[in-house]
Amino acid sequence: MKNFFSFLKLAAQGGLLVLLPILLFILLLTEIVQMVVGLATPIADLFPAIFDDPKYPVALAVILLFGASLAIGIVMQSNAAARLGNWIQEKTLDKLPIYRFVKTLVAGLVGAEKTGSFKPALFDAGNGQREIVYVVEDIGDGDFTALFPHAPTGFAGQVKIIAKDRITPSDASLGDVSLVMNHMGLGAGRLLKPQD
Repeated sequence: MKNFFSFLKLAAQGGLLVLLPILLFILLLTEIVQMVVGLATPIADLFPAIFDDPKYPVALAVILLFGASLAIGIVMQSNAAARLGNWIQEKTLDKLPIYRFVKTLVAGLVGAEKTGSFKPALFDAGNGQREIVYVVEDIGDGDFTALFPHAPTGFAGQVKIIAKDRITPSDASLGDVSLVMNHMGLGAGRLLKPQD
């Protein structure tokens, strides 16, 4: 009887290890879908005759957000609009620290070529040890500002000023590094390839 209860306990634990990540993924996906619909609602409200009672609101929300992003991106391709946008951003939004953080983080996630915007790298900690870091900014004088992330929260950790010669830029994407951190280091081998 004792063996039977041990079996049930181990089976339940094993099932929980499979079920819990699936439930968390579904919860996260639900939150993302609600956020996308919430962001697209004001756009749809501008055209009530077209978007009065959509059959597929989530798909419509994604299409509307993509269309709005594309339209703004096309307008920003002109020099005058880019200068105006940069001026407005510099005078208002750039003064908010959270905006600058999110902006550089998004630039790193989408792979935008921007100096020092959350570039994955490896830090030589000495004794043959290396640590995964994000290079946040080149501050000159041979130094970088770097975020040393803590697993499993890939974007939380200590911020340090470190010498450039102790950094090896990685070819991995920001998403790859975040995934490795979220999985407690599983798959770190793909981060070891140095940048060309």
